[in-house]
Amino acid sequence: MQVLPKIAPSPVGNKGLLIAAVVVVLWLVSLLLLLTYPISATDPWLYLFVLIQTHLYTGVFITAHDAIHGVVAPQHPRLNRAIGWVATTLFAFNNYRTLATKHQLHHRHSGTADDPDFHEGNPRFLAWYYSFLKEYISWKQILLMAVTYNLLKLVFPWENLVVFWMVPAILSTFQLFFFGTYLPHRGEHHNPPLNARSQPLNHAWAFLTCYFFGYHLEHHAYPYLPWWRLPKAREQTWRLQAPAAP
Repeated sequence: MQVLPKIAPSPVGNKGLLIAAVVVVLWLVSLLLLLTYPISATDPWLYLFVLIQTHLYTGVFITAHDAIHGVVAPQHPRLNRAIGWVATTLFAFNNYRTLATKHQLHHRHSGTADDPDFHEGNPRFLAWYYSFLKEYISWKQILLMAVTYNLLKLVFPWENLVVFWMVPAILSTFQLFFFGTYLPHRGEHHNPPLNARSQPLNHAWAFLTCYFFGYHLEHHAYPYLPWWRLPKAREQTWRLQAPAAP
């Protein structure tokens, strides 16, 4: 059995609220600016902006995820839920209550048939990704996205909407699935009931890939930690697991 250090919850204060606001505002401001950016396939900045917008879009989901765990504004539960609702709505009109229910099931039954994120242990990436999308995307969301697109098209160029709003939304689901579900949970595990693993210790890479959710074992072991406290937890578990110097 894997031995993990004890990490007690510590007060988040207003820091969680501030970080959530920064992520959502950055995503929104960036999107508004890019919706009027001139599109050219030969412009190298365009591709960088798409990646940045994808990363910020993923951050919107991570904000919703932290709200589900009650760590955005822990001292103000109603405000915490409101922020979670806003973030899930901005993330392709997800339903906060449905998402929260499924995510709690994921934590309680990680890597089992009762886990909504689990695909019968199937290691094939595309099959698992397809089942992941089916689990979390509804026809209602698609309809709302289509209506929103057609309304925004009255104000902004359709090319910009596709490149800087729709494409980052799709890439973000890939990012969340690959780094936050597939890599941490694929194959067999020997640490029930967590049934998760973490990527190697590298904070820069962990942030760029999925806001430290590559440190997934730590997230399952300490779900009361907000995403920005996972690096510290990973350092502690890594020191425990690292072989002693001769």
